[in-house]
Amino acid sequence: MQLVRDREKKLRELLKEARLDRELRQVDVAESLGKPQSYVAKVESGERTLNFIEVLDYCRVIRLDASSLVKELS
Repeated sequence: MQLVRDREKKLRELLKEARLDRELRQVDVAESLGKPQSYVAKVESGERTLNFIEVLDYCRVIRLDASSLVKELS
């Protein structure tokens, strides 16, 4: 179970890092996803987890290659 939590934390860190690298604000990502800004804040803080399809959508919005993300987490 700890391995899952570690991977979830790493996923959050990678998504946030990619967002910041692209100079996107939480509200920019949220608007592109059709969600409130609090959605992105909760994802980044770990209060909310993402399912696989949501991760793919998130990657598309922040222009992050999902396959590289999977490799990083493997």
